[in-house]
Amino acid sequence: MDQFAARRNIIVVIFLLTAVVLIARLFYIQVIDSSYKLSAENNSQRVETLYPARGLIYDRNGKLLVYNQPSYDLMIAPYELQPFDSSEFCKILRIDIKRLRAGIARARIPRYRREPFIKQISPETYAVLQEKMHKYPGFYVRSRTLRKYSKPIASHLLGYVGEVDERLIARNPDYLMGDYIGISGIEGYYENVLRGEKGQEVLLVDVHGRVKGSYQDGRFDKDAIVGSDLTSTIDADLQEYGEYLMQHYKGSIVAIEPATGEILALVSAPVYDPALLIGRERTVNYIKLERDSVMKPLFNRALMANYPPGSTFKPVQALIGLQEGVITTASSFSCNMGFRYGSRILGCHDHRSPLDLIEGIQHSCNSYFCNVYKRIIENPNYANAEEAYQKWYEYVMSFGFGNRLNSDFTNELRGFVAPSTYYDRYFGRNHWNALTTISLAIGQGELLITPLQMANMSATLANRGYYIIPHVVKAVEGVDTIEHRFYEKHVVKIDTAHFGPVVEGMYLAVNGGEGSTARIARLQDIAVCGKTGTAQNPHGKDHSVFIAFAPKDNPKIAISVYVEHGEWGASYAAPIASLMIEKYLTDSIAPNRKWIEARMLNGNLLDSE
Repeated sequence: MDQFAARRNIIVVIFLLTAVVLIARLFYIQVIDSSYKLSAENNSQRVETLYPARGLIYDRNGKLLVYNQPSYDLMIAPYELQPFDSSEFCKILRIDIKRLRAGIARARIPRYRREPFIKQISPETYAVLQEKMHKYPGFYVRSRTLRKYSKPIASHLLGYVGEVDERLIARNPDYLMGDYIGISGIEGYYENVLRGEKGQEVLLVDVHGRVKGSYQDGRFDKDAIVGSDLTSTIDADLQEYGEYLMQHYKGSIVAIEPATGEILALVSAPVYDPALLIGRERTVNYIKLERDSVMKPLFNRALMANYPPGSTFKPVQALIGLQEGVITTASSFSCNMGFRYGSRILGCHDHRSPLDLIEGIQHSCNSYFCNVYKRIIENPNYANAEEAYQKWYEYVMSFGFGNRLNSDFTNELRGFVAPSTYYDRYFGRNHWNALTTISLAIGQGELLITPLQMANMSATLANRGYYIIPHVVKAVEGVDTIEHRFYEKHVVKIDTAHFGPVVEGMYLAVNGGEGSTARIARLQDIAVCGKTGTAQNPHGKDHSVFIAFAPKDNPKIAISVYVEHGEWGASYAAPIASLMIEKYLTDSIAPNRKWIEARMLNGNLLDSE
């Protein structure tokens, strides 16, 4: 046996591996890398990125909401710099010599990398500069686009675009420093279709970096592909009107088309002009908005605020009682200014007594719904209060409470519905009952719901037992359909037959006689169904709440309104909701209701605590 055979084999393998590595590297350099990148070893090419325009955004009626405007970044190619008239250069750009020198020094650190010197110079500055660019070797302009808004509305709904950072790039290598990305709202959720695809232009340059023409006649050039246009679900006129009504209030309005789940308006007040978050002043403006701890304009109350629903939750309580068979529509309970249990009383307002189910909703009787809740939790069909409560919990969760609705917003919160185990931990197992948790009967206590969820509940009542996930985009250019989940019906755990009397109670709350709690929301020739509420606030005056839908039959709009520190539902939330409904269904406000509009516009609760 050849004693050197093993050694020869090892040497042959080493040579073969080396050859494979060299061939692979040569292929990469010649076929792949040379097609796309300018390396330090090959300075005859310059790859210019071509940035696509983002897709446009329209409202449901075809009105343009968001479009693009030209923007220009002034770049430095440090290896091309030559002496120039710095005084004239600084005057054109309106900068001082210190900033110029600092920018040049910063760019020279990565010598062969082309760096932005000033981002997003105005078209006016660009026009002046472009005529004199030959005087400033080493500087050149890269064109971009910035967002522009047809009206200063819908900032929370539309979202904004910002520059990527290293953390985002680490998660998504498709982006590079200097790229822009949708941060929130429609811009964020639909980033993949709005952004388009970057292109490139490969240029031939000499040893001084001067452009000599297209490299290989444009063989490796690639056109940028413009982003797809979106048609949103919102009605721009209704959105603008909602923001107009809420200009002196904190709170939210969410309006939904019940049959489709399409969001017609989403207002979070105080609002801000979306134009503040574009251009060179974006960072400064963002910091100002973020540091406003009183108004919190960046906080999307419609999606992220958790409030008790208050008495607007009573229709759900009635439905559960009917479904469980612990009450009928004829079940009546007395009220003597409240529900008494032990030495305590859960108060109520003055109204006639006793009341049946429909009247209980019409007059928003606390005592009535405390009795309903007590019967649900003390239902003899269950072994104990915990088991009965768990069944109540399942009914409530089927309405979309306690979980994200899975809308096309990235910052939607869950709200909170306490499971039975929550009370087990707090009171101890078998040491709590209906009276221990009685505040849940009127939508208080541990129950927390977002305004989007409240509007969805209103849509569910309008549909008599189902909802479609609320969403804000109606169509995407080049795509036959939006996501399938935005067409699916989510049926609650209540039989459809039980919705009739509950809807009747809501109709009478608006259109009934004396003592009806929401008469301020009544509209001529439009059957509005609604429910007022007062959400307890431990930090000051209670919040005014109202849910509604209209018309009663074949509803076209469902709505929730929260006005912080507005106290009674009929004080602010109900009038605002009724104006929104009237505006959407009739496109105007009737002369005999102009006084309501004026009262809302002249009111001011921004300083309330």
